[in-house]
Amino acid sequence: MNLDEINIGSLAYLGDSVYEVMIRKHLILGSKEKSNILQKKSLMYVSAVSQSNILDKLLLKDALKEEEKELIKRARNYTPKSKPRYTNIKDYKKATAIEALFGYLYLKDDIKRIEEIINKIVG
Repeated sequence: MNLDEINIGSLAYLGDSVYEVMIRKHLILGSKEKSNILQKKSLMYVSAVSQSNILDKLLLKDALKEEEKELIKRARNYTPKSKPRYTNIKDYKKATAIEALFGYLYLKDDIKRIEEIINKIVG
């Protein structure tokens, strides 16, 4: 199957878990904190509002490739089937876009690129 034909919602569904695992991996490898502290730190990266801000920063820094920007654009135009409960629709769509990007890269088996982007996100 052509990855460009996969539904954005499905990419975001997968990307949500990929993104969270990569953030957790980075936090664990960069700290000797206990899991409850790591969980609190992860919230700086995994909430819809933080993902929205992260996407804005990545785009502002021109940190994404053209192919990735096209996917982000496609994902931001995606209309979700449900309404977000804890954030506004604008932040929700940006969070969906970044999650879709991670799902797409994972299906491409481009772990190196995932790690590059995570490193840009967490500094």
